[in-house]
Amino acid sequence: MYRSGGGEAVQFTINAPDVRHLVYTSKFKMAEITLDGKTHKAILKDIQFHPVTEAVLHLDFLTLVPGVKFKATVPVRFVGQAKGVKEGGKFMPRMRSVSILTTPEKAVDEVTADITAMELGSTLRVRDIATQEGVDIINQPAVPIASIEIPRALRGK
Repeated sequence: MYRSGGGEAVQFTINAPDVRHLVYTSKFKMAEITLDGKTHKAILKDIQFHPVTEAVLHLDFLTLVPGVKFKATVPVRFVGQAKGVKEGGKFMPRMRSVSILTTPEKAVDEVTADITAMELGSTLRVRDIATQEGVDIINQPAVPIASIEIPRALRGK
């Protein structure tokens, strides 16, 4: 099903292999749907799977209107090599994705968090994620997204 920005729902049929790249990925993806000769930019809002075979039964798309903000969940990609890991600590990701508010023109398929400066016992928070102009993270800024745990062997030092 496809729902236009105005709210009218349009039902159509699609072959499952044609949407594989949208369904089976950790990244946020936009789709271009052509109906009656007109192309619409849309995002995948919901997926329903068969309870036994896990085959895709139903997809809900939401059309994107240029200049109008929408919410999306995008993965967090950690980049760099943490100082604390080099010293023997263990990198512990706490969040794998965040919610963003953006327009179709500024949409991103992931956000990155640089862990290079993380030391033993330090924590990276939502507010530490660098974003581009026009992309706002709507999760609480103080929520931890990753930490460097100090192993027992190093705690006594």
